[in-house]
Amino acid sequence: MDDLQKKYPFQCSLSLKPLIDYLDQHKEHLNTVMPCSTDTHKEILDKAPELYGPIDDLTLLDRHADLVKRLMGLVFPPVYWNIEAVAAAIPFSTESIFVSPRFKQLFLNKDGSFTGHLNLDKESFHKARVIRAYLLILDKCYGIHQQLDYPLIRTIKDPDTNLERHFRLKFDFSFVDARPVGDLKPLSSEERLYIMDHLTEPEILREILPPEDFILCGFTVIQAIDVTESQVLSGLERNLIDQDSIVSKEGFLRIQERLRTLFHRPKLVADLAAIQDDQILLINSGSQMTRCCIFADSHHIDISTSQGTVFEQAIKGEKIVRVHDVLKDPCLKEKKAELYQSGDRSLMIAPLIYKGQCIGILKLGSPEPGDFGPLDEMVMNHIQPIFSLAIKKALDDLDHQVQSVIKENCTAIHPTVEWRFRKAAFQHLENFRRGETLQMPSIVFKDVYPLYGISDIRGSTNERNRAIQKDLSEHLELALKALKLAHKARPILVLKELSSRVEQQIEQIEKGLGSGDELSVVKFISSEVESIFSHLRGFGPKVLRAIEKYESAIDPGLGSVYRFRKDFEESVSLLNNKLALYLDQEDAETQQIFPHYFERHRTDGIDYLIYMGTSLMEKGDFNDLYLENLRLWQIKVAAGIAWHTEQLKASLKVPLDTAHLILVQNAPLSIRFRFDEKRFDVDGAYDIRHEIIKSRLDKAVVKGGKERLTQPGKIAIVYSHPEEALEMRRHIDFLKAEGYLTGKLENLELESLPGVDGLRSLRIGVNLESQVLSQRIKQMAI
Repeated sequence: MDDLQKKYPFQCSLSLKPLIDYLDQHKEHLNTVMPCSTDTHKEILDKAPELYGPIDDLTLLDRHADLVKRLMGLVFPPVYWNIEAVAAAIPFSTESIFVSPRFKQLFLNKDGSFTGHLNLDKESFHKARVIRAYLLILDKCYGIHQQLDYPLIRTIKDPDTNLERHFRLKFDFSFVDARPVGDLKPLSSEERLYIMDHLTEPEILREILPPEDFILCGFTVIQAIDVTESQVLSGLERNLIDQDSIVSKEGFLRIQERLRTLFHRPKLVADLAAIQDDQILLINSGSQMTRCCIFADSHHIDISTSQGTVFEQAIKGEKIVRVHDVLKDPCLKEKKAELYQSGDRSLMIAPLIYKGQCIGILKLGSPEPGDFGPLDEMVMNHIQPIFSLAIKKALDDLDHQVQSVIKENCTAIHPTVEWRFRKAAFQHLENFRRGETLQMPSIVFKDVYPLYGISDIRGSTNERNRAIQKDLSEHLELALKALKLAHKARPILVLKELSSRVEQQIEQIEKGLGSGDELSVVKFISSEVESIFSHLRGFGPKVLRAIEKYESAIDPGLGSVYRFRKDFEESVSLLNNKLALYLDQEDAETQQIFPHYFERHRTDGIDYLIYMGTSLMEKGDFNDLYLENLRLWQIKVAAGIAWHTEQLKASLKVPLDTAHLILVQNAPLSIRFRFDEKRFDVDGAYDIRHEIIKSRLDKAVVKGGKERLTQPGKIAIVYSHPEEALEMRRHIDFLKAEGYLTGKLENLELESLPGVDGLRSLRIGVNLESQVLSQRIKQMAI
C-alpha cells in the first residue's frame, strides 16, 4: 500500500452485501433472464454466512474461492470471462479482489500491483478518488446527483509485441454503499449550494462533510476498454501540432513509436518528406539517419528521381500505394539509396494532400515482404490529413524564412520571378546553416527579351519652371506692396531702398529662372523683409491688411507662395495616377495570357520595362508568339495612354501633353539582380548597349534638323534592324485598321546619340477620337 493510499481519508471496506441486496431487490427480473440465479446465491451464502458481513480478512475470499467465483459470475458473464479485462476491487482502492485472466495478464504484476502508468500523476489520482467518494456520499445519502467522467487511461506494454497499448478504466460503483457513522447530518440549502460550488475542492468539502462521518463499503467493478487507436491518434495530433516533432530526431521517433502501435508492427520505420518546388525534402526518418531538419540538414532529392517509381504514382495519382516486395521492383532497387531505407522489404506510401495539391509523402517501411494490406491502407487514410497539416505548417514556416531573406536582400519581387528568388533564398538558408558563404546565390536570367516603353509629359521641366517663376513673382509683388504702403504712411528712406531691391528681384525672375534663384529669393525675403513686418504692422490699417494678405498667401511648409506650382503638381499627379492605373490594368490582363516580368516607374509621366523568355518561366514554357503579342500590346497601350491624356486635359488645372516612345530589340540579353541596388540590370558588356539607348532616347532628334523624335499625340517606335521594322509595321497596319492609329506612317532616321549610332524610328499618330479606345476605357472602368 503506497503513502497516498494510507492517507486516504475515508474508511473503505470490502462487502458483498450491496450485491446481495441488489439480487434480492431484482429477484423477479433476474429469475426471468437467469433462471435460478437468486436461488443460487442463497445456496452460496448459506454455505458461507460470513460473506454476508464486512470482510476485513481477505483470506476469507481464498477459503471460499469457488463460492465467490460463482457469486461474481452474476456480475461478470462467464461467456466473456476469458475475453474481457474486468476486475472487482475494494472501494476506492488499487487493491483488486477478483480479476479475469485477461485483466491479470495485462495489468497486474506478480505481486498484484498494477503495471504501466496512468494519465494522471499520483497527487491528481488521489484527489480524483476523494472527489469521487464525496460524489457517492452526496448521491447515496443526500440525493444530490453529480457525474465525474474524467477518462482514466492506463498505458501498458503489450506482452506480445512490447508496443504501448492504452486502456480506459471504467469504474462502476453500483455495488458500493455510503452510510453515515451515527445519525446523518442534515444539510441546509446554503450548505448544499456551497457544496455544489466547490465539488472539486476536497479540503473545502471536508469542512461540511468530514470523511470520518462516513463508511464506504462494497466493491468496485472495473472494466478495461482498449482505446489504443483513439489515444494514438490523439497523441499524433498533439505531436504534429508541435513543429519540433517532425523536424527533430527525438520528436519524430516518438511519432514513429505511435505509428508502430497504431499499425501493430514493432519494426515499422517511418519517413516523412515535403515537396518544395522541384525537390523532395527528406525531413526526418525513424531509422538512424543524421539529417533532421527541414531548414538545416534535410536531404534534398530532385523530384525527377521518383520518375517511373511507385513514389511518382503516389505523388501524381494522389493515392496510397503499397509495395509487396521492393526487391522485385527494378526501379526501386536501383534508387533505394535516396528514396527508402536499405532494410525495407515492403512499403506503404501515402501522398500528403493540402487543397488538392500533393505537398509531401509519408512512407512506412517494414523488413518483412507483404507486410502491408488493405486494412493498413484504411488506417493510413485516417492519419493522412493530420500529417498533411503538419507538413503544410513546416512549409509555411520555411516560406516565412524564405520571404524574410527575400525582403532583406531583394525588397519587393515581381510574382513572375518570385520562384527563382525563393530558390535562391532557400539555398541561402541551407548555406547559412552549414556555415558556408553568407552571400545570396546569384540570380541571372539568360536570353530574355527586353520591351521598353515611355510616355513622357511633354515640356514638364519648362512648365515647372514657369510655375516657380509665377509663384516667386507673386511672392515678391505681395512683399513689395506692403513695403510701398509702409513708406507712404511713413516716408522712411530705407523702406524706399528696400522696395527698390525687391523690384530688382522681380525683374531678374521675369527674365528667367537660374539655378539657386528660388532659394535665394525666399532667403532674401525672409531675412530682409519679413523680419521688419512685426514693426510695420503699426504703420496703419492699410499696411496691416497688406501684411495679412501676404501672410495668408504664404505656404507655411515652404515659406513661399505655392499656388502655380501646386496647380502644376496636382495636374501631373492626377495624370500620372490615371495613366499608371490604366497601364497596370492592361498589364494585369496580359499577364493572364503569358506571365512576364513587369516593372513600372512614375516621374513626369510613366515608363515601364518588361522581360520575357524561357529562363524566366519556372517550367521553361515559352513561345515567340507571346513576344509578338506583347509588342503589339505595347503599341495599343501607348495609344490608350495618348487617348487618356487628351480626355483628361479639360479637368487639369494645367493642360498637359504626353509623348510616347517604344524601344524594340529582337536580340535577347541576360539580366542579373543587383543585390546592392535591389534591382535587375543587364549582365555583360554587349548587353549594356540596350541600357545606354534607354537612358539617352529622351534626347533623340530626327536626322537633319532639330525636331524631337517624340511628339504629343504620336507614338515613336525606335529600332536598329530592318526585321524589327517589318514586324512593327505589321502591328501598326493592324491597329490602324482597328481604329487605334491614324495618319501617315513616318520612317525616320535619328541623329547619333553619345555612344549609339544607326538608330531608326517609325512614327504614327494616335486616333484621339477613337471609338474603340473609348469603349475599351469604359470596359476597364477607369
